[in-house]
Amino acid sequence: MRNTNPLVSVIMPAYNAEKYISEAIKSILNQTFENFKLIIIDDCSTDKTWQIINKYRKIDKRVIAFRNNKNLKLSRTLNRGIRVAKGKYIARMDADDISFPDRLEKQVKFMEANPEVGVSGGTMVITDASGRVTGERSYHTTDEKIRKKIFRYSPFCHPAVIIRKAVLTDSGLYNHYYNPAEDYELYFRIGLHAKFANLKDKLIKYRVVSDSMTVGGLRAMEFKTIKARKKFYDLYQASLWDRVYTFLLFITVVMPIITPNQKLWLFNKIRKFL
Repeated sequence: MRNTNPLVSVIMPAYNAEKYISEAIKSILNQTFENFKLIIIDDCSTDKTWQIINKYRKIDKRVIAFRNNKNLKLSRTLNRGIRVAKGKYIARMDADDISFPDRLEKQVKFMEANPEVGVSGGTMVITDASGRVTGERSYHTTDEKIRKKIFRYSPFCHPAVIIRKAVLTDSGLYNHYYNPAEDYELYFRIGLHAKFANLKDKLIKYRVVSDSMTVGGLRAMEFKTIKARKKFYDLYQASLWDRVYTFLLFITVVMPIITPNQKLWLFNKIRKFL
């Protein structure tokens, strides 16, 4: 599609993603829904990521590419892509994941039929680094249930969300202060302007690289997650259990007794009971 104002702008940040980015790009270019632009922002990669992006930009005019002059990290890179996006909808995509062929078609159809929804996602199939399926994670589908659980865990698979750009503009873009939990904090703000939803459908294959979560990285995410929750306690009328649960998370951060990967394993096991 050569339309300069597509219905969907897909935002894909990339940093040193040479191993997987070709698969990620092709999974978007091969979508059954075609009225989109794929905006890829290379965050100053040191490998061959930029060369690979340029290859696809030359063969498909739906690909728009930018390269940061310095490493800006995820939130600022996403904001750069959003500012140049022309679509009615902003769809997220990571450079190491794979979207199912009908992902955008299903998401656009749902958003067009539900104008009160500002952001929606769906089920993710979890794979290891080689692409072998290891599990899947689904999310609550209704606004009521999502709001009820929003203080327990992030209510969306970030690289599978689609957001109305008008709602995103009203809510404000990603806040770098909350990195690496910038998506979680943004959802709280979006929820002040619109409803939440998730599809039951499987939308992406989410790639997990074994032992990729460092102690420092997990602690930083947990601290910023706690700050985001406290910021919205009153606006979302957090329950006593929500506040206690957040306090218990804080205790595990300041007094770590298990490794990051053990903590992630435990969270995945008990998540459905939270």
